[in-house]
Amino acid sequence: MKIFEMNKSDAILFLCFSAAILAGPILLTPIGAGYPDLLQKFAIFGIFALGFNILFGLTGYLSFGHAAFLGVGSYTAVWTFKLLSMNPIPAIILATVVGGLFAAAIGFVSLRRSGIYFSILTLAFAQMSYNLAYSVLTPITNGETGLQLAQSDPRVLDAAFGRDYGAVLPSPDFFGISMSGYPGFYFCAIMLIICFFISMRIFRSPFGLMLRAVKSNQNRMNYTGLNTRPYAQAAFVISGMFAGLAGGLMAVTDPLAGAERMQWTASGEIVLMTILGGSGTLLGPVIGAGAIKYFENIFSAFNEGILMNAFSFLPESLQHLAVGITSLFVGEGWHLTLGALFMLIVIFLPGGLMEGFNRIRNRFLKRSGDGSGGTADTVPAAAE
Repeated sequence: MKIFEMNKSDAILFLCFSAAILAGPILLTPIGAGYPDLLQKFAIFGIFALGFNILFGLTGYLSFGHAAFLGVGSYTAVWTFKLLSMNPIPAIILATVVGGLFAAAIGFVSLRRSGIYFSILTLAFAQMSYNLAYSVLTPITNGETGLQLAQSDPRVLDAAFGRDYGAVLPSPDFFGISMSGYPGFYFCAIMLIICFFISMRIFRSPFGLMLRAVKSNQNRMNYTGLNTRPYAQAAFVISGMFAGLAGGLMAVTDPLAGAERMQWTASGEIVLMTILGGSGTLLGPVIGAGAIKYFENIFSAFNEGILMNAFSFLPESLQHLAVGITSLFVGEGWHLTLGALFMLIVIFLPGGLMEGFNRIRNRFLKRSGDGSGGTADTVPAAAE
């Protein structure tokens, strides 16, 4: 089938990406990121960022409301666990479908405008969803407490197959394999690899080329008589499906859904991830998501006691001064570090971390070409 066909460079990229993801526990252990909870976050937010990049990176439509689809996916997955089965397959399928349907409804209205007006509309819809989840829809979302599992839940599919959890509160399992720990990570990792393959096929397809044309000059395309809205709508729905899947995986690894996942800060975070890694590239959003979640885990873990030990070699007066200054950038103030890092990236690497990697690669190729007496032609990166 043509959908599975890819050129040599794409095949190498996909195989290397898959190998790196599956070997994550080994590769990331030396930097303190090899434990399951953090690896699960890497995979889940990587999927979220891949989906957002299909919309923002290809069409240029900047959505500030993508957290709404993440939250809807989480609620759908938990309700699936409560009503149908603790197997994660029905949960992630329904989370993806409902996320796409919700995106279709919001996109139908929001895509009537472009630019900042589109961004404001998506932000408004996300905040409406957040407030509804906290108030009007409390019977469905359980308000501030969040939607949780209970022993009395019907789980009709499990009951039909004679599955009885007894007095123990059940947890998601894939045909008997618990979705906590490393098995949960590998389940999310397989989903990430599948999503990366889908994203790659979209990037390389005529549909992806049309989305790039929308970003390049939508007005000129409209003047030629081509209606660009269906393409933008399709990208918005696909992006919402990725976000719904990510929300469903959050519930798979931790069967709880709360309205906080729909806050505007969560939408802003995915924008930062995509821009930090490099919007419009294949690998950039995944790298950006991993970088932000890693720095969040590292810098937020520092407290005053750790800092005092770190600066114990200084005289007492300088020690307290160093701790006072450093504490502004770690712990609860780690967002200040993130902001400073983001500013540096935007100023010096407008194309994100992928631009930095490409500069290093091109410089290396240039030096190799000079050393051989010739000039190395610049080869486009397979990841772009």
